Parts: sequence; structure tokens; C-alpha cells
Amino acid sequence: MSLGSPWRLILLAAVPALIAAYWWMQRRRSERAARLASEGLVPTPAAKRTRWRRHLPFALFVTAIGLVAFALARPTMTITLPEREGTVVLAFDVSNSMRAKDLQPTRIEAAKKAALGFVDRQPKTIKIGVVAFGDSAVTVLRPSNNKEEVSAAIKRLSVSGGTSLGQGLYTSLSAIAGKPLTLDESALGSDSGGDVDIGYFGSSAIVLLSDGENTSELDPFKLADVASAAGVKVHAIGVGTKEGTVVQIDGFNIATALDAATLQKIADVTDGSYSEASNAPALANVYKSVDLEFKHVKKPREMTAAFALVGALLLAAGSTLSILWQGRVV
Repeated sequence: MSLGSPWRLILLAAVPALIAAYWWMQRRRSERAARLASEGLVPTPAAKRTRWRRHLPFALFVTAIGLVAFALARPTMTITLPEREGTVVLAFDVSNSMRAKDLQPTRIEAAKKAALGFVDRQPKTIKIGVVAFGDSAVTVLRPSNNKEEVSAAIKRLSVSGGTSLGQGLYTSLSAIAGKPLTLDESALGSDSGGDVDIGYFGSSAIVLLSDGENTSELDPFKLADVASAAGVKVHAIGVGTKEGTVVQIDGFNIATALDAATLQKIADVTDGSYSEASNAPALANVYKSVDLEFKHVKKPREMTAAFALVGALLLAAGSTLSILWQGRVV
């Protein structure tokens, strides 16, 4: 236990002063009783049996004053509390195809809007990271509880290059692990990327926002196997329309359309979910699928109110007993 204002403990000096004053008053009362006894007036047996009652209210008063004085010193205790925690990485496809306007105003802006709504609704116990992937991938923001930082990172995203879903998943897993991961390419090239052990992160998830048009050799399905083995679900959000549109890139007209089958397969491998949306409601349901786990977290708690409350209750009890037994407050 620590004290925020230890100098206020000087108020505890009032306790021995009150005890001394009370002792002096009781001594005077005893002297008067002795004089009455010398004149033949003695206490009745009933008075002797209830004599201890005179001291109980005062004992409650003194204890209450001591507690209130101690409360003013702002005592703080470290309490271990169970808390649910989870990590969600928002992995944004920032390839040139995300400039397409089959979602208004563009695919990337629709994805940003949906993600911002998702971030705003999350509790503080959820850490949110941001990853951007095109030909390669980068962690824009490590998982954080600061919603302002997360929102700012999302708004800064811009588009360029091709699409590597595999790189996006790899970098997202690194963000969840909190360190760069070293993956054995020969293991990834085997029948199942699930043979690659990166640890277990069962209270984490990746929200993959993409049109699904993969242009990289790094197999996203093998990375999905790795995520599944690590307990990380991938919730894919299809950004775009299956009918598609044409986007102009460096003077060339390029046809682009939503590849829902690829995104659906990635989600299925990890027991995640797939949805097609240009707004926040689809992302709102992703949080419900994040398997949160309880962790014991030590947090300081100021106990001023608790000590003051106990002191007030003792004062009330002392006053009540004093009135009931003596007809007045001591």
C-alpha cells in the first residue's frame, strides 16, 4: 500500500489527543462517583453491568476519526483483477485496384470508413493494429489501445502497386506476435503451412479488407494454414463488386473485380468469416467472433472512498448507540 498525500497522516495526532481527553473526563467522573460513595450513594448492580456501554460509542468514534484521517492521506492498493483482452489487426489492401469506383467513393475509402466505424465501437481492452499490403506489406501501427492513433493510421493509408495477400497475412501475424516472424519457406512449400509453429495467439484475429485479387507468388492459403495453427482467425471483408469495373493505372485501363472465392477460402481455413460490405455493419460483427481470454492484470486503486465510508458508518453506529444507551452523544 502507498499513500498519495502522506503528510496528511499528521491528522492522526488527533486520535491520542481525544483518548487523553476522554481518559481525563472519565477520571473526573470516577472521582465524583467516589465522593458520592463516601456519602453512602453507590451504583446499582444494573449500572455496574452497563458501565462498559459508556466506552463502546467512544471507541467507535475514535476508530472512525482515525480511518477518516487515514483516508485523507489517499491510500492506494495494487489489486489483481481479471480482464478480458484481445488483439485485432486490420490488414488493408492498398494495391492500385483499390482505386476502383465500383464502391463509392472508391474501394479504399469505403474500406477506411467501415474500419473507422469498427474501431470506434471497440472496448479499451481490445488492441487494434493496422497493416497495409500491396506488393509487400508494412505494419503501419502496432496493436494499440489508443483509438485516436488507430484512426489516424487508417486515414493515412494510400494506394500503389500490386496485391500480395500472403505478405499481408505474414505481416499481420508478425504484428500479433509482437516481433518479426521467421518462416521456413520449405515448410510453407509443403502440403500444409500448418506445420510451421509460430506460437499460439487464441485471443487474436485478422480483419482482411481486400478485393481478393492476388498478384504475388507467396501463397496466401499456406499463410492461412499458419494462422489457423496459431489460433488466429481471419475475417475477410470483400471490398468491391463481383461485376467489377475498369480502373486507369499509369495510362492503362485495367479490369478489376472482387475475387470472393479467394477471400472465402482464406476465411474458411482459419474458421473465420467472410462478408461483402462497403460499410461498418459487416465489420461490427467481427468482434463477436474474437475469442477473448481472461488475463490477471495488476492495477492501482485509490482506497480513499472505502476508508472514508467505513469511518462514516462507524460514526453513525457510535452516535446511534450513544443515544440509545445514554440519551445523548458522547
